[in-house]
Amino acid sequence: MTTALETCFRGVTSGVRMILERCLDGHELSIDDGAALSGARGRDLQALCMVADELRRQQVGDRVTYVVNRNINFTNVCIKNCKFCAFARSVRSEQGYFLPQEEVARRVCQAWEMGATEVCLQAGLSPNLRGDSYIELCRVVKEAAPEIHIHAFSPEEVKFGASLKRVSYSDYLAELVEAGLGTLPGTSAEILDDRLRKRISPTRITTREWLDVVTAAHRLGIRTTSTMMFGHVESVEDRMRHMDLLRRVQRETGGFTEFVPLSFVHEEAPLFAARDVPGVRPGPTGDEVLRLYATARLMLGPDIPNLQASWVKEGLRTSQLLLSCGVNDLGGTLMNESISTAAGARHGQLMTPATLRRVIRDSGRVPVQRDTGYGTIREFGDTSDQDPSEPLDAVEDPDASFGSYEALTSDSRFHYEPRGLRVVS
Repeated sequence: MTTALETCFRGVTSGVRMILERCLDGHELSIDDGAALSGARGRDLQALCMVADELRRQQVGDRVTYVVNRNINFTNVCIKNCKFCAFARSVRSEQGYFLPQEEVARRVCQAWEMGATEVCLQAGLSPNLRGDSYIELCRVVKEAAPEIHIHAFSPEEVKFGASLKRVSYSDYLAELVEAGLGTLPGTSAEILDDRLRKRISPTRITTREWLDVVTAAHRLGIRTTSTMMFGHVESVEDRMRHMDLLRRVQRETGGFTEFVPLSFVHEEAPLFAARDVPGVRPGPTGDEVLRLYATARLMLGPDIPNLQASWVKEGLRTSQLLLSCGVNDLGGTLMNESISTAAGARHGQLMTPATLRRVIRDSGRVPVQRDTGYGTIREFGDTSDQDPSEPLDAVEDPDASFGSYEALTSDSRFHYEPRGLRVVS
């Protein structure tokens, strides 16, 4: 144990110290021990964060990664009625939109010209979609920018597409890959517990179905991310069981590239506004976020070494703090961000590469631009060098350059028409 850690352990309660020392010795963090760490305050919390930071250093070193990407949420019309979602609109809403094929292609080309290596496609489950819609959408992207990586379609969307096409998850995923799909986002997970899911999203994909889609993808060699939404109605034990389930999947398949905790954004979420679910909270507190990320490093780091902070959810300052609590990735530039913004997130829709590098360097770490699979594109190791000029760094007004969610929902060109399919010709 380093001198700094020995000093940090002074004044730490015996139970917390025992758990942390066991983790430093390479022992697995159990669900019960993880739940016990949720009570860490003051010196206990400082020690937890220092141990998470030390394990991060041992597992992935001092490099902090980011990816240059663009989100394209091609429709907000959805047949589901998830209580935590402020993004979705009904088929009768005046704010419903559906991007036509040529607009998706235009946004992909713009992203490629701006230096993006990835586009992330996720959207509502529109009645206008049919079995081949996601497959055709991949072809549209690849025709527009053949070299760009397609990171697309949550397990919920894969389930939806496969059911429309009446094929198995594996067969559907294989068709997506043939059309150009690279990886899947591991969203629509929230908390993987059906008792809780029935409270916040009763018509959502079940835990078993989510696991079936993800493991089917992993068996086909399609890697996915993994996520957890926290700070709403779940208990500490729910969080630990969720992470333990992800750990077990990873040990079986090795298919997760990263873990991304997602703070519940409550301001516009129906779950909070309607107050029809007892016990709903207005998202996690600041210390709660630090505890969760640090605990995630202890529980998942040996199996899922990449821990990503969501600057959209947490803001850039808190994300920088999290670099000292086990985090080694700051996610993507995004360019467009509609889902968290619709729920009330106030941290913008674009983070330039230069800004991310400045924050990383200010934390004493090494900035690295990565690809979707965590391969290195460029390491910025010499802090004395000036960062190269990139097109995205010149963007001053993201809303003017890429369009805001508000503008998208009010643009008559993209207004949802509850008839036919506008993504597929």
